[in-house]
Amino acid sequence: MLRTNRLKWALAEGRDVHGIMASMPTAASIELIAEAGFDFVVIDTEHVLINPETVEHMIRTAEGYRLTPLVRVADADPKTLLRLLDGGAQGIVLPNVEDAATLERAMVACKYAPQGERSLNAGRPGAFGKASLAEYVVEANREVMMIAMIESRQGVANIEAICAVPGLDMVLEGAADLSQSLGVTWQPEHPDVVKALERVQRVASEQKVPYCAFLRHAAAKARWQARGVGAFMLGDERGIAFRALQRALGEATAPVESDAMASVESEGANS
Repeated sequence: MLRTNRLKWALAEGRDVHGIMASMPTAASIELIAEAGFDFVVIDTEHVLINPETVEHMIRTAEGYRLTPLVRVADADPKTLLRLLDGGAQGIVLPNVEDAATLERAMVACKYAPQGERSLNAGRPGAFGKASLAEYVVEANREVMMIAMIESRQGVANIEAICAVPGLDMVLEGAADLSQSLGVTWQPEHPDVVKALERVQRVASEQKVPYCAFLRHAAAKARWQARGVGAFMLGDERGIAFRALQRALGEATAPVESDAMASVESEGANS
């Protein structure tokens, strides 16, 4: 059955929220993220090969933990959006949005009439027809989120029109691809990238659309909080796991001076 979108209501109440990208195609990844205490997860199907059944298992696992499951898609194909929403996704993250028309087409595919043209189905979110479908479509239109990622020079240039699209629930930064578009590949802290991100955030704030920032270093959160941002992404669980494994191995393999050797060296120095 359709769950209350806890992320959407937390944003509406102005509470800080923290999310992470799930790039490992397994429900166990969602369990780790949920147990760690995150508010929402973005299941990545843009850069990761995940079969539809596994995505549904990951969504189902998130539901059990009251963790808001969003799915980042590869494109705005209406059939893909439909299946993900029918599988229980509580929001769609649309990558590299460069104009309002692209976002509007995706919105139409994700919303039931009268806001859109999503095909009716009494599947998982509709409790298989247990409750009134007439009531369900109203709830679904209210609870399902649409998130636009801004990842290019053109997206930044068109941010006013993008943020003006009715039904947009959040703007998510995409500094990595944006840096490439601006000619400073993989320099997310380059002044040109920072300036572009701040412009996107400023316009989103002016149009009352929540902005979500990635936290790439310790000082990032305070900087964005000072600008009124309360939604944050901590990267993806693969990267966090890799760095933790690398750190643990480094600590385990670092040279250790034994007590006995230290004693011998101390005695030699005193003789």
